[in-house]
Amino acid sequence: MRRRGVDFRRPVRRRLSNVVWWTLCGIVVLVFIVILSKENQIESRPTISRRPYRHDRIMEGLNITDEMLSPNSVTRQLSDQISLAKAFVVIAKESNNLQFAWELSAQIRNSQALLSNAATRRTPLTVPESETAIRDMALLLYQAQQLHYDSATMIMRLKAKIQALEEQMSSVSEKSSKYGQIAAEEVPKSLYCLGVRMTTEWFGNPNLQRKLRERKHLEAKLKDNSMYHFCVFSDNILASSVVVNSTALNSKNPDKVVFHLVTDEINYAAMKAWFTMNSFQGVTVEVQKFEDFKWLNASYVPVLKQLQDSETQSYYFSGHNDDGRTPIKFRNPKYLSMLNHLRFYIPEVFPALKKVVFLDDDIVVQKDLSGLFSIDLNGNVNGAVETCMETFHRYHKYLNYSHPLIRAHFDPDACGWAFGMNVFDLVEWRKRNVTGIYHYWQERNVDRTLWKLGTLPPGLLTFYGLTEALDPSWHVLGLGYTNVDSLLIEKGAVLHFNGNSKPWLKIGIEKYKPLWEKYVDYSHPLLQQCNFH
Repeated sequence: MRRRGVDFRRPVRRRLSNVVWWTLCGIVVLVFIVILSKENQIESRPTISRRPYRHDRIMEGLNITDEMLSPNSVTRQLSDQISLAKAFVVIAKESNNLQFAWELSAQIRNSQALLSNAATRRTPLTVPESETAIRDMALLLYQAQQLHYDSATMIMRLKAKIQALEEQMSSVSEKSSKYGQIAAEEVPKSLYCLGVRMTTEWFGNPNLQRKLRERKHLEAKLKDNSMYHFCVFSDNILASSVVVNSTALNSKNPDKVVFHLVTDEINYAAMKAWFTMNSFQGVTVEVQKFEDFKWLNASYVPVLKQLQDSETQSYYFSGHNDDGRTPIKFRNPKYLSMLNHLRFYIPEVFPALKKVVFLDDDIVVQKDLSGLFSIDLNGNVNGAVETCMETFHRYHKYLNYSHPLIRAHFDPDACGWAFGMNVFDLVEWRKRNVTGIYHYWQERNVDRTLWKLGTLPPGLLTFYGLTEALDPSWHVLGLGYTNVDSLLIEKGAVLHFNGNSKPWLKIGIEKYKPLWEKYVDYSHPLLQQCNFH
């Protein structure tokens, strides 16, 4: 077979190359069309608004502009200078450098005026217009640093200032405590006058002594256990009178009420005269003096033994043996007074009685108290209102728990209670030898390491596990030192003016005085003569 000539083959190759070429061109065109269509689709989509970032919102809240975020911001530099200058103004005033404080304040006002003008015209500050203000402020700030108005120095100064103020406050508080204690211990002139006049009346008026002898027929009541027996140990005539009078006026059966008053030799005649001269709704009143109690001697009573100790006498009466480190309230000699400690000898004072209600002389009675005598103490000796509603009224508040004796015998979180209105079962008292328990602890506190203040701490030790809690309404405390809820006062059977602000003193709390004064007859001739009002 003869091959074709060359001229016949070349056109075929040319046609084939043309087809390939046109095919490639078509593919390119198609690709180009597809790309254009996709771009059109993208452009046709709705634009999504850019959401503001969180820091944008924060900047808006802080009123920060873009210009202030610039590292070369003049506005920010001025603002920082102003903030620092304001701090230095305070320090300069504290250092009593008033001239420098004034110069800083003036420059602060100039810088603030520049910022205000820029904000008003809504254009950033320029370097030329702020250069002078920045330079002047920088010079003042440099001067402040040379004056040691830096943070470390200021902290040290503030610490020193705080320490000085604390020392000053401590000194003022101590003086206030001393003066308050002195005012509380002071016998008002009117009260002193009444004692003198009543003593004169007793020895100068034979009718009073005869009247007292005529009451001998009432002596049977003094030992009759069907009566309501109350005891008060006091040297304050008027306060004792208010206790008796308020009890009598609020009693349903005053003729069944018997008061046993015990005082000292000095006030004995005056007390007898007052309670013989005045009647109290048929209430029987007996007056004794503790010097007549033969059993009350140093061999039996630890407090009397301690009074004979020279160190104890120096502690309570001189106040120079510890350089004044012990607060004055702990050194009050009244805490060694037998009238204060007789509450631990009630069975010996009243050997014929089985149940007694003990009352302090700074109380007022505003309800009938006969219900106290029918309360079941469940074998306990002492019926008292607990005071542990607050943490500081638990045993650890009153006793030294670093002492091993206290730590070993008493729960520090045991509930405290109050003297001032107490029901004592004297039968159980004698059976359990409660006075012996009191002697045990009193003898171990000669050096005052178990407790320091008053008769409540030894009472807490003596009656530990022997106290029955009474309803709080029987005894409302705090009227002599704090605010008391008016509802509690209204419901209270006995209101106690415990604290330094006694109602018969000038420092008494004015809003509570009427509760006490309504049981004082200010029209009484002797009270008027002694200027009671």
